[in-house]
Amino acid sequence: MANTERLYKIERLIRTRGAVSFQALLDELEVSRATLKRDLEYLRSRLGAPIEYDREANGYRLGAAPPGTHGGRHELPGLWFDEGELYSLLMAHQLLAGLDEEGMLARHLQPLLERIHQLLGSGDGTAAGVQVQQRVRIVSALRRPVPSRFFQRVAEALLQRRRLHLRYLTRARRESGEREVSPQRLVHYRSTWYLDAWCHRVEGLRRFALDAIEDATVLEQKARELPLAQVAQAMDAGYGIYAGSARGRAGEGRRWATLRFDRTAAQWAGREVWHAEQQGRWLDDGRYELRLPYVEETELVMDVLRQGEQVEVVEPAALRRAVRARLAAALAQYG
Repeated sequence: MANTERLYKIERLIRTRGAVSFQALLDELEVSRATLKRDLEYLRSRLGAPIEYDREANGYRLGAAPPGTHGGRHELPGLWFDEGELYSLLMAHQLLAGLDEEGMLARHLQPLLERIHQLLGSGDGTAAGVQVQQRVRIVSALRRPVPSRFFQRVAEALLQRRRLHLRYLTRARRESGEREVSPQRLVHYRSTWYLDAWCHRVEGLRRFALDAIEDATVLEQKARELPLAQVAQAMDAGYGIYAGSARGRAGEGRRWATLRFDRTAAQWAGREVWHAEQQGRWLDDGRYELRLPYVEETELVMDVLRQGEQVEVVEPAALRRAVRARLAAALAQYG
């Protein structure tokens, strides 16, 4: 076992068990008595670990941490996660792996993954860390994979505050075009990645789906800086991923939809968050009524259609007509 890994394991054993005898540490670490004594002394004198010997418990325990330490407790330099947090990191690793079709990100993440396994005591690949990956299944429905090379270039430009040159497929027109943009933020929504950026061709904020990028080049020019509050106000006014019109961003043209769920659907609709500003209330007959703002109706109509006969659009009339038209068109497909 490497020295650093052993030091982490000593502190983790003492922290999780409360008090650990000298012999128990020897059995766990499989080192000589002299090595363990040196490690304990190094932890106390060089790394400031408040390890104390408790005569009544006949073992080593952690005393009070010095003032100003991380979270009110002593932490070793580097990774200071407890076991539960490490399991969460393993699950986050699985989520990240879902966007990595070419394995490029995996190569960068692999050292971290190996380190987590070591801290969990599963460096041999047979125990806790691997079990988490086998026992937790993450399903991303309708996922749109993004080539890793494009994701890396977008992230590089975003974090280094540089411009991007994109060849981008506009699906509505089925056309590919050239764009020069200043990245502002990345958005992950419903298993799809989007880039909010200032488009220098149209001189305005636009949202780009990363899976529609056909080529990307990081430029030397500095990105145009916009306050993130301004980006959020412009891009988050609509429902879902649709930013809406300029009028909607200014607060005009914003409409409110009222949806009414039947008693069956109300059981989960009453717990769902459709929009940050939504308003909900339970009706006397067990149904659930939800009010939420929107600017562009496209995604809201799709979400209403997913609920089938279990939801009714109460208002506005334009939204009712849009849903009715889509239902009638769907019915026509079946004669």
